[in-house]
Amino acid sequence: MAPALASVEAEASADLIRAAGVKVTRGRVRVLDALHAARQPLSHAEVEARLGDASDPAVDRVTLYRILDSLVACGLALKAVDTRGVFRFSAAGAQRQHANHVHFRCTDCGGVFCLKAEPPPPPRLPRGFRLNEVAFDLRGTCAGCSSRVGV
Repeated sequence: MAPALASVEAEASADLIRAAGVKVTRGRVRVLDALHAARQPLSHAEVEARLGDASDPAVDRVTLYRILDSLVACGLALKAVDTRGVFRFSAAGAQRQHANHVHFRCTDCGGVFCLKAEPPPPPRLPRGFRLNEVAFDLRGTCAGCSSRVGV
C-alpha cells in the first residue's frame, strides 16, 4: 500500500474511532485499518499476523484482544464465532452492510467468507413475535481447502 494511501486510510479510521467516542490510539487505528482491508472476517491470530510489526510493543497479544473487544463494544467491528469455535472479527460498515448478505463457513479451515448474495426473506412470524436479527450461513469446504484435498 502506498504511504499516502495508508495515511488517508489511517486518518479515516482515526475519525471513525473518534466519532465512536473512543480514545484514538495507534493500535486501534492499525487494527481497524487491518479489518477494513480484510476480504473476510479475521481471527485474533490473523489480525496479529497482518499487523506483523514485532517492533511495535504497543500491540502485544493481550492488547490486541482488548483493542478488538473495544472496537466491537463501540460498534466499529463485528465479532462472530466460526465452526471451530474461534472468534472472527470484521469491520462494521457505516450502513451495517455486513448483516445484509450470506456467509460461507468452511468446515475444514474455519474460514468465514462474505458472499455477494442476499439472504432469503425471513419467515412470517406468529402474532406477538418480533424479529431482531437474521443470520444466514452456508457451511461446506472453501476453494482453498477443496483444492488441497482434490475435491
